[in-house]
Amino acid sequence: MNSNPQLPLGLALKDSARFESYFPGLNGELVQHLQLAATGNGERLVYVAGPSGTGKTHLLQAACHSASLCGRSATYLPVRELLELAPTVLEDLEQLDLICLDDVAAAAGHADWETGLFDLFNRVRTAGSTLLVAGEQRPDQSGFELPDLVSRLAWGVTYTLKPLTDADVIAALACRARGRGLELPEETAQFMLRRFPRDLPTLFALFDTLDTASLIEQRRLTIPFVKSVLDNKP
Repeated sequence: MNSNPQLPLGLALKDSARFESYFPGLNGELVQHLQLAATGNGERLVYVAGPSGTGKTHLLQAACHSASLCGRSATYLPVRELLELAPTVLEDLEQLDLICLDDVAAAAGHADWETGLFDLFNRVRTAGSTLLVAGEQRPDQSGFELPDLVSRLAWGVTYTLKPLTDADVIAALACRARGRGLELPEETAQFMLRRFPRDLPTLFALFDTLDTASLIEQRRLTIPFVKSVLDNKP
């Protein structure tokens, strides 16, 4: 991945954030659009709305990985983490093929950042680059004070992530288990859903703990084993 030298350190992509490891559920059309956009064959502006824990960050980082594999330059920017910096960090980003802006609504109410984003969108449109943007709400519900910024964000295609059903979450956990060479019995997955929050980031983090414990103890992911590991988790 090509990165802007003006950006601070610590913005590396997660290697596990790939389209192949994202369980789409009812969001298959969105994933297809993002895959096309990442390779330069889709929409030039895609806005992804959805509450925390629905996989927006995963999808944006997956797009960067996909673009890089195609030889395209790309960068991922978590806006909330950059607000303490001047919006000049957005300068020259239009020279990249793909720009992914995460948690963009964090800039709402920051006049300098709203103006900086507005200017970036105009430059990206002129340059013909691809822009993928994510936020918890749709652009007109995100609290931006600059009307022109809202209109720019709405230029492209906007998708709202649909939540996964319980069956989808179980299938996603089972898919993650298979990727680790493990078998996750359905009754164990059901137990995890009853016992813990149902958002995938939380469940995947718990599964990582279980994966490590199962390798150490050479145990299957039965309910008693899962319960013993997670009850002793600090």
